[in-house]
Amino acid sequence: MDPDADDLRRQRSRTFSQVAEAYDHGRPTYPERAVRWLSGAEPRRVLELGAGTGKLTEQLVALGHRVTPTDPSGPMLTRLVRRLGTASAQCAAERLPFRAGSFDVVVVAQAFHWFDTQPALAEIARVLRVGGSLSLVWNYRDERVPWVRRLSDLIGREPQDDDVDAALAGRTDFEAPERATYRFWQDLDEEGLVDLVASRSYVVAMDAAERARVLAGVRELYASYGRGPHGMRLPYTTQCYRSRLMQGSYEASWHRGASDGSDSGAARSATSTPNETPRPRPPA
Repeated sequence: MDPDADDLRRQRSRTFSQVAEAYDHGRPTYPERAVRWLSGAEPRRVLELGAGTGKLTEQLVALGHRVTPTDPSGPMLTRLVRRLGTASAQCAAERLPFRAGSFDVVVVAQAFHWFDTQPALAEIARVLRVGGSLSLVWNYRDERVPWVRRLSDLIGREPQDDDVDAALAGRTDFEAPERATYRFWQDLDEEGLVDLVASRSYVVAMDAAERARVLAGVRELYASYGRGPHGMRLPYTTQCYRSRLMQGSYEASWHRGASDGSDSGAARSATSTPNETPRPRPPA
């Protein structure tokens, strides 16, 4: 990755702590059919990376999954815990405080493009059980609708590095990803539309005058296209990916230890208790 682009990605990823309330109020959820496709029909041990304020977490919990949400932002997790009362972990995807093989599914909603891809994939492969799934999802505004296209013209279109095939290319531990696409609509009043825009990382990064200009334009757009007390229905396309782990890094290390006669205690303990409740690593 281009070092300058990587620095920008890191800076932008830190902006969400400043807009946790707006994010929670304005961001959309996900279609239930998509959540079932991502996580499976039966209750599973699910690790959610970049969980934010819990938009997807809430749906996963409602489906009966044992969910461990994580996020590097303390303010975002505070709102998640306040809503759901569930245990969480403040950590980055590139360094996860969980035992190897602890989860059946690792799911990432709207956040995979913020990760340092290959280190994050290595950690995901470590904490997943063999046969478990990495599931990724993004919501995209449907710009075939004229007013949505006008909204994007107003607020800008930030390119996202969400090429899942490219991220997994050359890896021998994950299968080629499956895909599924769903549609849904988000009901928004004026403040909801403003918060949706205000919570975008590139809007947070604007200077105060530019941000005020953009948000004033959003209010004008709502006044022109709003539907009174019923607000607006913002259409989305939800793009889902699912890739199965064929061989975990912990399994590979166990086999290497067995083949040279060494006794890898960490690898052995990780593979001997695959159904154990995930436990954080001890502090370094």
